[in-house]
Amino acid sequence: MAAQCVTKVELTVACTNLLDKDVGSKSDPLCVLLQNTSGQQWYEVDRTERVKNSLNPKFAKKFLIDYYFELVQKLKFGIYDIDNRTFDLSDDDFLGEFECTLGQIVSSRTLTKPLVLKNGRPAGRGSITITAEEVKDNRVVVLEVEARKLDNKDFFGKSDPYLEFHKQTGDGNWVMVHRTEVIKNNLNPVWRPFKVSLNSLCYSDMDKSIKVVECYDYDSDGSHDLIGSFQTTMSKLKEASRSSPVEFECINEKKRQKKKTYKNSGVVSVKHCEIIVECTFLDYIMGGCQLNFTVGIDFTGSNGDPRSPDSLHYLSPNGVNEYLTAIWSVGMVIQDYDTDKMFPAFGFGAQIPPSFQVVSHEFPINFNPSNPFCNGIQGIVDAYRACLPQVKLYGPTNFSPIINHVARFAAAATQQQTASEYFVLLIITDGVITDLDQTRTAIVNASKLPMSIIIVGVGGADFDAMEFLDGDNGVLRSSSGEPAVRDIVQFVPFRKFQNCPKEALAQCVLAEIPQQVVNYFSTYKLQPPKNPAA
Repeated sequence: MAAQCVTKVELTVACTNLLDKDVGSKSDPLCVLLQNTSGQQWYEVDRTERVKNSLNPKFAKKFLIDYYFELVQKLKFGIYDIDNRTFDLSDDDFLGEFECTLGQIVSSRTLTKPLVLKNGRPAGRGSITITAEEVKDNRVVVLEVEARKLDNKDFFGKSDPYLEFHKQTGDGNWVMVHRTEVIKNNLNPVWRPFKVSLNSLCYSDMDKSIKVVECYDYDSDGSHDLIGSFQTTMSKLKEASRSSPVEFECINEKKRQKKKTYKNSGVVSVKHCEIIVECTFLDYIMGGCQLNFTVGIDFTGSNGDPRSPDSLHYLSPNGVNEYLTAIWSVGMVIQDYDTDKMFPAFGFGAQIPPSFQVVSHEFPINFNPSNPFCNGIQGIVDAYRACLPQVKLYGPTNFSPIINHVARFAAAATQQQTASEYFVLLIITDGVITDLDQTRTAIVNASKLPMSIIIVGVGGADFDAMEFLDGDNGVLRSSSGEPAVRDIVQFVPFRKFQNCPKEALAQCVLAEIPQQVVNYFSTYKLQPPKNPAA
């Protein structure tokens, strides 16, 4: 599956206290950026200029990297003292290197770390500072448009008008960038306010031609009739205000050529046009937003006895199973966006010690209710392995308790009035959900909170109910009929990824998270705790 590039990131590099390898002068350092493809395979992305005679270089050339939230992008910065004209670095003095992920850099925004030699020892007192900046134009145009006295194209009733906005590409073709909703049976329509990025509308060029608006009469058979069109620019649209709308005659060229007395086919009125700046996903991350990761693990009896090789909880000779693979895959990406790396992990559907009398649907897998946190992803793995022999797998499969548990923390985070925390719950399960109505209600309530839910289905069960919870095919509703305000659930069956590279599962389930984060915080008009541009 192809990863979706969230944005481009520009990296600026500076070093201090580099090793001095030159006799009679100082080192002439250069920085090379390598990216990991798989295993120990590294390829060169780019390199900076050489800075002459400096142990504290500030490199002018920037590195431009495609940023993918759903991937662990491993980077290595190598510093070399360049004393010859060859491109090959193997004949230059090595001054140190630093290895990290792009996620670590963007979540810190500025990262300063010591340089190390090839043997892992410190490169003297040398250090590297990497600063990340998003390359973007995040201006958005907000438009309110209406029309009056449109031509009637329908024999019975009135026209059903909608608008299309087009921009001109470099080769002269017109590309549609926005279509309004259809207003039924109305020659004086008022369309809902809408937003479109400035880049999408006109390549951020205020004077570039916009072919607004082709105004059409909608027909259900697809044979929409053109009412009329006009061209304008963003500079002209910006003059609009509610007290003084900007108006355009809608012209139908065929009618004008046929009819000498033709005036227009109606008037389109732009009542409001405003350019605003919207935060991007990286604005929130660089501005201090933390992604809090919680894991919920299915310990119901349908998984099978963990001691049996047929069990989904059976640990293979190399110590893994589908549950652990899912935890590693998703957790390795998420962990870069949480500063303390302490992750709560819960089990559900088991009888737990010491009494084994009651089935618990929300127990910490480290059996410490006052501190359910595990230290890093490895801590979750260790707690899971220690927990397995201590619980009795039972049932039923109830999701709502653990969803409501995380939702309580997400609700508390909303009291901060800033975009400071967002919660990601990973539920790994083997089968059919029992408390479907309660889970639907829990998800609908959680859709109003800074929270997303990832469900990974392991084993070969029928996961139709899980597909139903994922709102891709329509709006999820609670048992009482209340709709979810956002689609926050992503479900995938693990079996789809059994023969794929280990990164594929995380790519699939995490691809929607950046947009879910942005949608939530922009809907509630919450700003990052720190100004990322500061």
